Amino acid sequence: MPQLVALSLSIAVLGAIWAFLALGPLAGFVLVWAGFIAWGCFFHSGGDQKALIKTICGCVYGVIIGWIALLIIVNVSGGLIANAIIVGVTVFFLVIVAKIDQLSAVPANVYGYAAIVGYSLHQPSAAGATPDVMGTGPLFSLTAPNFGNPLVLLIVSVVLGAIFGFVSGKVAGALTKKA
Repeated sequence: MPQLVALSLSIAVLGAIWAFLALGPLAGFVLVWAGFIAWGCFFHSGGDQKALIKTICGCVYGVIIGWIALLIIVNVSGGLIANAIIVGVTVFFLVIVAKIDQLSAVPANVYGYAAIVGYSLHQPSAAGATPDVMGTGPLFSLTAPNFGNPLVLLIVSVVLGAIFGFVSGKVAGALTKKA
């Protein structure tokens, strides 16, 4: 089977499985879109074992740095300028680590950061909610020891998405083997 057809078929079947899992039995434990971001990152990073490591490390690192930015912003009421500075400082750390091989795929770092910040800022929170009220949105669950915490949710999502990418590449490789 031609390589492009094999890869397309592999990604289609595994993508359907991922969507079923993320939107069904794993709903609330993973985000379908975050998994697909990591899946795509895996392929644009090279689609091999090294890409898997860089994707997981980079995306998780980005999630952690984004989480730190959110923690600071939520706990320090400094206003728009202070928040912009916090973002600028934390984003600096997404790139400065590029000399470390596992974190050298800077887009992976950025995808993780963008995923947690985007998710956290665009989910509803109850009006007048305070950080001690659980279940009022990601910004109020940043330290919760559960899947309501965007740190936990995003890390699990990107790791599984990268693994699905790796598996889809292996399946495609097996389908292109000549008899």
